[in-house]
Amino acid sequence: MTQDFYQTLGVSRDASADDIKKAYRKLAMQYHPDRNDGSKQAEEQFKDVSEAYDVLRDPQKRAAYDRFGMAGLKGGAAGGYGFHPFDLSEALSMFMRDFGNMGGFDAFFGGGQRGRRARQRGQDIRVSLRLSLEDIAHGTTRKIKLKTLQQCKRCEGSGAESSSSTRACQTCGGVGEVRRAQQSLFGQLVSVTTCPSCNGDGTVISQPCEECRGDGRVRAESVVDIEVPPGVARENYLTLRGKGAAGPRNGPPGDLLVELELEDDPRFERHGDDLIYNLQVAFSQAALGAEFTVPTPYGDEKIDVPPGTQSGTILSRHGKGLPNLNSGKRGTLHVHVQVWTPAKLTPELRELFERLSGLEGDPPEEDSIGRRIWNRMKEAFGA
Repeated sequence: MTQDFYQTLGVSRDASADDIKKAYRKLAMQYHPDRNDGSKQAEEQFKDVSEAYDVLRDPQKRAAYDRFGMAGLKGGAAGGYGFHPFDLSEALSMFMRDFGNMGGFDAFFGGGQRGRRARQRGQDIRVSLRLSLEDIAHGTTRKIKLKTLQQCKRCEGSGAESSSSTRACQTCGGVGEVRRAQQSLFGQLVSVTTCPSCNGDGTVISQPCEECRGDGRVRAESVVDIEVPPGVARENYLTLRGKGAAGPRNGPPGDLLVELELEDDPRFERHGDDLIYNLQVAFSQAALGAEFTVPTPYGDEKIDVPPGTQSGTILSRHGKGLPNLNSGKRGTLHVHVQVWTPAKLTPELRELFERLSGLEGDPPEEDSIGRRIWNRMKEAFGA
């Protein structure tokens, strides 16, 4: 069963960012592995609340989730966009990043022996992708070239020329943070700051890698496959987790954020999952009936205009619109019939229409569609 992120955190769907953060902190402290003696159930709950917080704290992810549910994050397609449930290391890393620097926090968990500070994350990368109506209807996979910071192959991302040239930082003892305790009227206060000697990494390099000069990254080109599910809209975006720039010295990579640019198709108007197509029909075809070929995102479609069709009539073809991003169900193609009259008449056409005018009965009632067509006909024929 798919979890509801709002229910997981115990907040309403209109909860503020501050309410979401408070709810997450309370639940994360309740289910933190250090407080539950290795309980697997508590570990799973800790990961669940961390995953919910990761989505709801991000305005873009939250908007996508509110609009499309999990499909807005996964894309409703195999493999999704790189979105996956949190593992324990990710959940712990996020918790310590957001709340780990609070004074006296370690004592809450009965220790003070925290692990090394989380390594710096790589930058997110934003790209734009243009899509045609057919791409939206069928979904598509695009390959794009990115020139980004990637892991240095020479040192395997460590930044060191050899393993022997890396040692624990003597200033922080390999923790990556420096703590200072001082007494106050309210008791002991503990301040935690990033170690100035190792910049929070916990290690120092005596002999940097000659290729990356100690950063663990080099700029290189790569090819990324972007899977676009059917039914995306202009306000959608895709997030490919871990496809951004590499982090320095084996830090976690950033994300690839794909902004979708939808090309306008002059043949159609889009309204959600439905499409509108304007079909121009001659007066004689509307009166006698005719068969037409109309375009759809899935190929041409035959459609019958029955005899006596009035201008403004809408003929619908269910299942010929665009697929819904969540359900995959296709919308409707609405064919809007527009009856036109010729602007200029040949002598032969004028004679035919004059004969027709004498054979026709009373015109339709005032303000009807047919009445408006009748008036246009009279004006065109000089009647």
